[in-house]
Amino acid sequence: MDCRAARSPTPDWLKLNMHPSHRQGAVFGRRKGHALKPRQAALFESLLPQLALDLDHPAPSDLRTLFDGAREVCVESGFGGGEHLVAEAEQHPKSGFIGIEPFINGMAKALTAIHDRGLSNIRVHHGDATDVLRWLPNASLARFDLLYPDPWRKRRHWKRRFVQEGNIAQIARIVRPGGEFRFVTDWPDYAAWTLRLLASTPEFEWTAERAEDWRLPWPGFTSTRYEAKAKREGRVPCYLIFRRC
Repeated sequence: MDCRAARSPTPDWLKLNMHPSHRQGAVFGRRKGHALKPRQAALFESLLPQLALDLDHPAPSDLRTLFDGAREVCVESGFGGGEHLVAEAEQHPKSGFIGIEPFINGMAKALTAIHDRGLSNIRVHHGDATDVLRWLPNASLARFDLLYPDPWRKRRHWKRRFVQEGNIAQIARIVRPGGEFRFVTDWPDYAAWTLRLLASTPEFEWTAERAEDWRLPWPGFTSTRYEAKAKREGRVPCYLIFRRC
């Protein structure tokens, strides 16, 4: 696929003078909220070790071996309470899913859902996504999802955003040709930031052909509690899909 072909026109609200930082660093923000319930704490002790990636050893050359009979592997970074991750795993039982979440309470909610629904096609990492990006093999993923990352709205904090040149370069390395990087945000300036950076990344092309392609979620998208809150507060989600060339 030739990514040098003409790209979709940029909507006016995305034409902002954004200049992404060149700095790549760890995930910022709080890691723990309210105390875990006894059952959640027990799952941290029993289930998390069974599902956790072992970053102390090299990743298998074929990530599908982490799962039983998986045809492809997808990653969701910063899965929050795990609603989208768990729904994806249920809808696509022949795919393997790796979920990344540094926030303790979010991981606890996901572990509870995974246990209660008996899902065997999810692996997780409780920590920074940048560590997983470096660990994953080349062209090993069918998809990388980043849904509602912290927008770090103040300009002085933009360097903390996950979407930075270094992380996008790693995503381009680990997503196979024909695979996708999917991004959702309810902050227009973060959408603009992401679109501008990806537009200058030759390994990706924006798939949108009409306004509905970024105004409406893709087929099968599972909305989350965060998205419902954003809509109640009057913020409009933007759905961006970039295809790996």
